[in-house]
Amino acid sequence: MSTGSTEYSATGRHAAEEPVDYMTDSREIADGEAAPGCRKRDPIVVADNVTRAFGGMNAVDVEHLEIPRHKITALIGPNGAGKTTLFNLLTGFDTPNSGSWTFEGRSLQGVSSYKVARMGMVRTFQLTKVMGKLTVMENMRLGATQQPGERLSRALFKGIWGSREKEITEQADRLLEKFKLDAKKDDYAASLSGGQRKLLEMARALMVKPKLVMLDEPMAGVNPALTQSLLDHIKNLKAEGMTVLFVEHDMHMVRHIADWVVVMAEGKVVAEGPPGEVMKNPAVIDAYLGAHHDVDLGDAQGIKELEAELEADDESIAGTEDAGILSKIKEEEAP
Repeated sequence: MSTGSTEYSATGRHAAEEPVDYMTDSREIADGEAAPGCRKRDPIVVADNVTRAFGGMNAVDVEHLEIPRHKITALIGPNGAGKTTLFNLLTGFDTPNSGSWTFEGRSLQGVSSYKVARMGMVRTFQLTKVMGKLTVMENMRLGATQQPGERLSRALFKGIWGSREKEITEQADRLLEKFKLDAKKDDYAASLSGGQRKLLEMARALMVKPKLVMLDEPMAGVNPALTQSLLDHIKNLKAEGMTVLFVEHDMHMVRHIADWVVVMAEGKVVAEGPPGEVMKNPAVIDAYLGAHHDVDLGDAQGIKELEAELEADDESIAGTEDAGILSKIKEEEAP
């Protein structure tokens, strides 16, 4: 596994001549103070004034956002904050009302989703998009680019596309073995469990050899037995020099895996920063807890007071000592 290579700036030029170990790189991510829309030392995606309205409601209203290269960034926020809509806009699956954004310095305005993927910016979906009536291997092959056999004029001549298909199959075999799906390669994708489908979708995304992998709630509906496996694979993406942006509601996971956290509420970016600092940010607490905005999630006494207030509120996203955000924070604070 390669853990370092020459780093590039957003324009594609060399930003550092010395190889960087992405797993131990401790340089500051933000170029200055961590705040909503802050500049990054080396962004791979830069978005400006991106908006998307449905009827009279602004689902996304992002003034400025930069995604740091070679880092794992978590995009969090309450339901309806606009996280998935922002994913759709950046990857060409939806069209914004206004705004511009770039990937490695290249504009993605008006670029179709399949062209965005070919450029090295791929995504997975909250509800997996595997093709159940195809085998696992056939699903993997579909994810590869530069397939001459896709053209009707060449499809009849195996001599033209046979060698490329062999390369694709070998690449797929390596990935399936890495994701522990090699024993399932000849099975129909419909026979896989929910967690295995998540693994297949992630593996298929890597067939493009991407630079940025965007995961929409990768842990949603996954059996706990596969959760650690998915977490390890996400970390490996970073170790191999890829950038990861993921949507997640599990605060425990965010605190342990993310290098940087972006918080959205009502379509806007309300906070950014390292996980530990963001969890104590009043704007984040307000986004999740509403009227309880005066409680510091990083303060033990504040947690006790909030728990008392929410003891009878089973639906609260904050939860109690047995569930929700509070339980995760208590686990962190426990000796």
